[in-house]
Amino acid sequence: MTHARGGAADRPTGPTHHDLPEGALEPAELRAGDVRPGAEEVTPVRPAPAKPTTKPAGKARPTRISGTWVAVIAGLLVLVVLLIFILQNLDPATVHFFGAEGSLPLAIAMLFSAIGGAALVALIGGARILQLRKQARRR
Repeated sequence: MTHARGGAADRPTGPTHHDLPEGALEPAELRAGDVRPGAEEVTPVRPAPAKPTTKPAGKARPTRISGTWVAVIAGLLVLVVLLIFILQNLDPATVHFFGAEGSLPLAIAMLFSAIGGAALVALIGGARILQLRKQARRR
């Protein structure tokens, strides 16, 4: 018989992990199907995408001041629309409120009612915010 135990024919022809320097990666032929006693199955972890250190050209992040400017411009547009509404609706209207009676332009009466509704919503919303803050402090 020509087969000898432990002879050259039984050894792998490629490099083994014993031949690699410390810290080197193993070749693919050693990793594929390589089962070692005590080896644990490891789930690969993907690194988090790196955040760019520089801002992309043309895309500036919005700031608080820019948000304030947008709010001021939107407020001015609303005031212009309200002024136009008031000037076009100057017909007198008689208003009765808790026994009081008065006459004022229709648009002004509607403006007062809108302000009253907004104040009511703000009061209810503020009370709810205070209630939630108090509840959060207890926890």
